[in-house]
Amino acid sequence: MSARTRIVSFIFILQLIWFTSCAPPTCYSRMLELSKQIMKTLDKIHKSNRTKTCAELLPKMFLDVHNSCIRSKLRDFLYVTENLPECGEKPRVRFLKRQVQMLYSIISRACHRDLVFFTDDCESLETGNIRPRYTEDRLQQLIELD
Repeated sequence: MSARTRIVSFIFILQLIWFTSCAPPTCYSRMLELSKQIMKTLDKIHKSNRTKTCAELLPKMFLDVHNSCIRSKLRDFLYVTENLPECGEKPRVRFLKRQVQMLYSIISRACHRDLVFFTDDCESLETGNIRPRYTEDRLQQLIELD
């Protein structure tokens, strides 16, 4: 193989890699990515000295896009952030609010048909602890073991 064919092959492979990374995100992947970004931003707000006082006023939130309670949790979070005037001027809190608004609109408008909810445990969105959900067959087996 000549050097020229190796260079052409290398360029072709690089273009192929670049082309595959240009695929637009799906609705579902956008929701997952945005929920991770919100959690990182919320973590930064809790750790920063400038925004610690605001973080104490914000409700606790652990996002799971597969939880059917996520829309009400995001709506409640937006209500709280809109009614905290002293925190509304802080850039990180404003950024967090915009992210939550985007996720809420994506979930309730753009992707509401694509989303599948696996749980309805509203408490897990506040505590971060996801309780295992047993089906009736598994529950019956657990009862028989006792």
